Amino acid sequence: MSENCTHDCSSCGETCSEREQEQNSFRVDLGAHSSVKKVIGIVSGKGGVGKSLVTSLLAVNMKKKGHNVAILDADITGPSIPKAFGITNKAVGSDFGILPEKSKLGIDIMSINLLLENDTEPVVWRGPIIAGTVKQFWSEVVWEDEDYMFVDMPPGTGDVPLTVFQSLPVDGIIIVTSPQELVSMIVGKAVKMAELMNIPIIGLVENMSYVTCPDCGKKINIFGESHIDEIAKKHNIKVLDKLPIDPNIASACDNGIIESISENPIPNSIEAIENL
Repeated sequence: MSENCTHDCSSCGETCSEREQEQNSFRVDLGAHSSVKKVIGIVSGKGGVGKSLVTSLLAVNMKKKGHNVAILDADITGPSIPKAFGITNKAVGSDFGILPEKSKLGIDIMSINLLLENDTEPVVWRGPIIAGTVKQFWSEVVWEDEDYMFVDMPPGTGDVPLTVFQSLPVDGIIIVTSPQELVSMIVGKAVKMAELMNIPIIGLVENMSYVTCPDCGKKINIFGESHIDEIAKKHNIKVLDKLPIDPNIASACDNGIIESISENPIPNSIEAIENL
């Protein structure tokens, strides 16, 4: 315990025994028939930066390397994971809990859209109900022998990220960002929240970093010069990968065939996760 301790863990960034006990008191246990070895959160300070895309690419490439992989879609009001994987079946229950749907490669997936009768039906719920649903996805879904679970979180630092950080044993997070200068402030918020919650930051992934000219091969910075390296240096974290704007990847997501992408555009992120 710090000598200046105020006993208010919510406003403290120190690591101590009392803080660990406070955090552990919010933990939600897995179901008796579930096993998850590593939990990786995919976060962003703002929407529209490609967080779900990065989550999907991480899961697909880890699966192709022979790991058992799961995705918990914690973006309850804006779920997009089932669409990217072309999953239209609805999740069903068993004597042991809710069974996740499997992708073509065998990735276990749970999303609110797998429970709604109509995919376009809006989820008009208050924050506590949404947070409770995320907890249920963790504790009441049968996650069988998962090596890695990727949690696709909604943007910002609100109820759901807080619930995930407190309730799940998160081993690390990847922050997804884009090149605009505004992102510097947004990334800073995500970094500070992770530090406040004592969650390790694996690194940054910059999406929409550039586009490659199909004629000459030149890289064009559509959103201007990237500031990601400066931001990473400021916060003492790594830039893992820079994803281009790729019409083929966008089309694969729209058509539900994200698993068909042969190349691995995030090799450094995969390596960093395997080295945890």
